[in-house]
Amino acid sequence: MTLLTRRALNRATSARQFLLARTSASAPEVIEHLVGLQAQDPDPPYLGLWSRLTAFELDHLTRLLDERTVVRATLFRGTQHLVTAEDYRWLRPLLQPMLARWQRGAFGRATAGLDLAELAATARVFLGHDVVTRPVLGRALAEKWPGRDPVGLARSVQGLLPVIHPPPDGTWRRRGATPFVLAEHWLGRSLADAPEPARLIQRYLAAFGPATVKDVQAWSGLTRLREPVDDLRPRLRVFRDEAGRELFDLPEAPRPDPDVPAPVRFLAALDNVVLAHTDRSRMMTDDRRRHVIVEAAVTVDGFVRGVWSIRREGGLATLDVRLFAPVTSAEETALTEEGTRLLRFAAAEEGRHDIRFRPVDQSA
Repeated sequence: MTLLTRRALNRATSARQFLLARTSASAPEVIEHLVGLQAQDPDPPYLGLWSRLTAFELDHLTRLLDERTVVRATLFRGTQHLVTAEDYRWLRPLLQPMLARWQRGAFGRATAGLDLAELAATARVFLGHDVVTRPVLGRALAEKWPGRDPVGLARSVQGLLPVIHPPPDGTWRRRGATPFVLAEHWLGRSLADAPEPARLIQRYLAAFGPATVKDVQAWSGLTRLREPVDDLRPRLRVFRDEAGRELFDLPEAPRPDPDVPAPVRFLAALDNVVLAHTDRSRMMTDDRRRHVIVEAAVTVDGFVRGVWSIRREGGLATLDVRLFAPVTSAEETALTEEGTRLLRFAAAEEGRHDIRFRPVDQSA
């Protein structure tokens, strides 16, 4: 098997993530290719698209949500994602076993002793064709099961039923109670039959490969994918990494030269590109992992070199860039140029912009 170095893996995944060069593809095409965008908070999907598209404005994604072309829901790993409506129709049934485990793990205490099928049926009747906020749903369920935690009951519904969180939820800088609506009513169509895992595996490899079986499982939350990957083996390329692990990939997927340049990129918080592998060394060293779980990452030469945030105060937006190690003058110039573009996109309403560089507090 051909060896793929850490740098080769970095460039392969970066190319598929449109991080080596922004793409002129449409936002729906990019969301589909990436099999969704991490959307625990409203803003990251907008930033994730901005970092990948040659021309992207805030209203582009908001319009897709309003038009129901893209939806926000609990999916991979039990976390919120934005996916295309068409992908949701088959992804949600495929991920149901994982979401059932997620519900038991996260809210099993809140539903201990309850008939979960009855809980789901009760929630379905209450939701009907309406949009209902999570607090309202929780209170209604707690009336039927007095003494139970309303939050735990309502959040359990996200794992038990195919529900979508419609706009204005998930739109730029929006905060408030999470709305629930049954997916089939929002989409105007029933969900598809769950496909074989092979479809998901191949979509993952197209966006994140080359990868191990454990990588696919870490990204999706699904388990027992060794057998379906082995079934696909005749149609895949097989490599090995520097630790000797098998890596699977689509034969025609891009694997650029490891020395191809990678520009500075300010990634969205919890961007899947830094979360989608068990071994994340293709993007960062182990000591940096704990920081990108809670803060947005910035890459230099394709690898995570720092974290960033924007502070707004008195009409001034300050991009705070904290670096794990010093950068060269050329790299600082590139960070400043890309950071200026980021502020123009994400803080256009602020009259003044500034960029500050400082080291990461490694003891924090």
